[in-house]
Amino acid sequence: MKYEWKKPDFSKVKINFQNYMANLQNGGKPLIWTVVITFVVMVIVCLAVFFASVKGAEKVMVPNVVGKELETALLEMQAKELYPKIQLKYSDVPGDEGTILDQSPNGGAIVKAYRRITLVVSRGAVLDKVENYIGQNIDDVRIKIQTQFTGQKQLIVLAEPVYKADKAAAGTILEQNPQEGSPIVDPVTVQFVVSRGDSYEQTKVPNIVGKNIDAVYSVMSSSKIIFDFTSHVAASGEKEGTVISEQRFTAELVPNYQRVTADFAFPAKADKDIVYGMFTKKLADYPYAIAVRLDATDAEGQTNTLVSFYHTGLNLTIPYAVPAGTVLTLYVVDKESGRITVE
Repeated sequence: MKYEWKKPDFSKVKINFQNYMANLQNGGKPLIWTVVITFVVMVIVCLAVFFASVKGAEKVMVPNVVGKELETALLEMQAKELYPKIQLKYSDVPGDEGTILDQSPNGGAIVKAYRRITLVVSRGAVLDKVENYIGQNIDDVRIKIQTQFTGQKQLIVLAEPVYKADKAAAGTILEQNPQEGSPIVDPVTVQFVVSRGDSYEQTKVPNIVGKNIDAVYSVMSSSKIIFDFTSHVAASGEKEGTVISEQRFTAELVPNYQRVTADFAFPAKADKDIVYGMFTKKLADYPYAIAVRLDATDAEGQTNTLVSFYHTGLNLTIPYAVPAGTVLTLYVVDKESGRITVE
């Protein structure tokens, strides 16, 4: 059978757009409302899920972990669903490394779970073993130890040193007890044996007879002599405010820091502008000469140094001639040791 192809008739395929639009208008409104309602329901569901997920965390009581080991504290915080924030701090108690020193908020506080709790953890003492101080200068060691324990409990206390003659420079630490590396469990007292030096140099005694106070200050600052001053009311023929007499020695040279007596003649009548007097102080017996100075502060608060020199301790006397109301302050190795107000 022979097949014959026929040309298709497209005229029968027609789309009536007017009928399609009419049908859409009649049935489209329910569809639109369905879409709108579905969208609203989705929004409500999403909001519900969101607020459910961000609901406030459960409140818990912060455990008190002060004094406990860090590992124990972390386990207790984890059990309460709290997150620790660690801060390290030096302690003044040797051997307490890893111990909780403080916490914030404090134990017993009610907070939300998952909150961060600050824990201050001990790094141990600044110094837990005795250092080796042999060969160092005693004054440097004193300053070093004072600096190490600034704001902390003093774990090293220096006993009064024992001095002996040695070839090492004066002030050098020769021995110490306890020895280097000894553990510091409680505050420990360290005893030093310190060198006095192996020789005493000699010097010439300067003549200060007839000199006034300012000139005497100059001699005191430049010489290695310790003057023990006395004073009396100037007699007839004596020049007021000057040295009248001084101790003499048969030898031309004397040991450094030899004590020499000298006597001043002070005015018989007090001057309303200038007051003469003697600043006296009892010092410790130092094994070698240390720095000493006398400062004067006037009524307006201005301070100047009257004299600075070296002294080996015990009796200290410094003459002065200053206005009434002046405050005189004595410093020994830059540390205030005495103060008077001149009247």
